[in-house]
Amino acid sequence: MELSVLLFLALLMGFLLLLVRGRPKTRGYLPPGPRPLPFLGNLLQMGRGGLLKFFLQQREKYGDVFTVYLGSKPVVMLCGTETIREALVDQAEVFSGRGKIAIVDPVFQGYGVIFASGERWKALRRFSVTTMRDFGMGKRSVEERIQEEAQFLVEELRKSQGALLDPAFLLQAITANIICSIVFGQRFDYKDRQFLRLLELFYKSFGLISSFYSQVFEFFSGFLKHFPGTHRQIYNNLQEIITFCKHCVEKHRETLDPSAPRDFIDTYLLRMDKEKSNPHSEFHHKNLSVTLLSLFFAGTETTSTTLRYGFLIMLKYPHIVERVQKEIEQVIGSHRPPALEDRTKMPYTDAVLHEIQRFADLIPFAVPHVVTKDTHFQGYIIPKNTEVYPILSSALHDPRYFEKPDAFNPDHFLDANGAFKKNEAFIPFSIGKRICLGEGIARNELFLFFTTVLQNFSVASPVDPADIDLTPKESGVGKVAPTYQIRFLPR
Repeated sequence: MELSVLLFLALLMGFLLLLVRGRPKTRGYLPPGPRPLPFLGNLLQMGRGGLLKFFLQQREKYGDVFTVYLGSKPVVMLCGTETIREALVDQAEVFSGRGKIAIVDPVFQGYGVIFASGERWKALRRFSVTTMRDFGMGKRSVEERIQEEAQFLVEELRKSQGALLDPAFLLQAITANIICSIVFGQRFDYKDRQFLRLLELFYKSFGLISSFYSQVFEFFSGFLKHFPGTHRQIYNNLQEIITFCKHCVEKHRETLDPSAPRDFIDTYLLRMDKEKSNPHSEFHHKNLSVTLLSLFFAGTETTSTTLRYGFLIMLKYPHIVERVQKEIEQVIGSHRPPALEDRTKMPYTDAVLHEIQRFADLIPFAVPHVVTKDTHFQGYIIPKNTEVYPILSSALHDPRYFEKPDAFNPDHFLDANGAFKKNEAFIPFSIGKRICLGEGIARNELFLFFTTVLQNFSVASPVDPADIDLTPKESGVGKVAPTYQIRFLPR
């Protein structure tokens, strides 16, 4: 009801403005695309299928580079592996600006490592990559943290005694604890009430951000923000997480030892102290709290959702589980935990994990980019500050690189001899200067958590494999895995 009323008001305003607004002034510079209506942009062409379906339909008509109007805002779409690489790699600096996601912009406001641009982003990115590497990324210590957390998960799954359960919470908890150990210097018990509340906020917010309402909000944020709606719930949820982060910062400040920083927060506070005399420093509390939200949210929800999809896919294709478990037995056995060094000896399992990420297609049109200057691209001129959407889904489903792009098929990542093969179209973390800074830790988590669970358990579903539906519950900014029940049966 809420959405239909707001949509009616937006449509009414759009038609009232139809007589007084002309053709968008920037259209002559931009790639072609569907003709927009004043104020409404291309909303009426989108339909109930959502943005991704609409974008892919327009690609069929206009090619790999085209313009869509989200309300009055022109956005250039980049489709296909080569086109995305040409922009984000070959012209990396020009395409390195960050656009907005309207439904969360009131919280981020261009602060923090994910949504910052320019010198702010460069400073925060350098700091975050270095600091997270020092506290675990790319080093054996993070492997040990994941292995330890994986054993906590195994203990918890054994307690279920093969009963049906929804895996969403536990998969959230394990991924959250890894990022918490690096950023906050601690892990949480799975029954910790505050931890449970944070995971609930993450889960609900990711679903709402990916909802159809949020996609409509992208067209009319300047208008709809004045009315009640989902956007206010998202704002309140994320502000509650920021409040938690601020309390953590206060506790760290009280116990800070400059000679022995414990985690990301300590290191940031020391950098703040070092630059306190610089009025232009980007190391202040606003950037800290929003960066913590960014790392905590991204480090929890994306990897946990990928794992949720992964185990659902395993329920649908039990013959794949059998092959993975056979490889686990041959390489690892049952008397030691999986280690990262095992991955190169397990090409089939590695291929399955890559195919899970490709098929899940978790962030189908990436986080928006902005061009930092007037840009010549494939025969068009993209004016400075124009938003650009790299449609990662178009690469992950590119038939020139994947023989059966719409089917789950680990052979996409295996050569004729069964060895693992890389694929240039595999870009679930995006590419270029704005590639996900947590790619390394996410890949390590996926391998170690997935193999540890299948080393210790077989999985079973109350639903016949043929009847398992892999359609996402929501598909917008992100894809939300469907809810399901699973049994973990000790092996």
